[in-house]
Amino acid sequence: MSGDPLFRFDSVSVAGSSGVRLAEVTFDIPAGGITVLVGPSGSGKSTLLRLCNRLEVPSGGTVRYRGRPLSEFDPLQLRRQVGMVFQRPVLFAGTVRDNLEEADGEAGRSGLENALERAALDRSFLDRPASELSGGEAQRVCLARALVARPEALLMDEPTSSLDGAAVSRLEQLARRLADAGTPVVWVTHDLGQMQRIADRVAVLIGGSLRYLGGPAALASNGDHELKRFLEDADVR
Repeated sequence: MSGDPLFRFDSVSVAGSSGVRLAEVTFDIPAGGITVLVGPSGSGKSTLLRLCNRLEVPSGGTVRYRGRPLSEFDPLQLRRQVGMVFQRPVLFAGTVRDNLEEADGEAGRSGLENALERAALDRSFLDRPASELSGGEAQRVCLARALVARPEALLMDEPTSSLDGAAVSRLEQLARRLADAGTPVVWVTHDLGQMQRIADRVAVLIGGSLRYLGGPAALASNGDHELKRFLEDADVR
């Protein structure tokens, strides 16, 4: 339905063997721009992201994608619509072409080349052995692999945590271009400087609860005590 958020979390909880990982979380992720999820380690950021394409399911509450409960989606169908790039690039043996064709074996050479170009890689990468790529190149190939399936949205789980400065900048710029071209991005990071660079909207999770939702500029002036302590520990001004 037109006007629906990208994702809606309605009293969503996730319980694990070590306790509650998300507790009654309610908020919307808009169907545009870059939404950044931040918070201390173990706060539930990655858990929330994994709920978005059914890598996890809630213990309670409902997650909706564009107005429809995720429980109604076939997981494979959903993951074609909602692509995901993980913290560490994982590529299969063989060439870059082999890896891209895992996402869509019928994309054809033009489709594969288009995905590479959208990930800021030259089309000559198609025939490169995956084992010879740098960390930044491998992560961009993983992004291209997600893009081959022509997703409606992208989930990014700390995708730059193991990359050097230049590769980090390239991936941030790619996310910005994708979002500006109409593919909303949900990005988890532990780097609050990165959050300030790329976020259109910020959700802060602390102890499995949502403690802030809004623009990055207003975050430092929020009066929540636990949120202030988190920002002070992270040295955000």
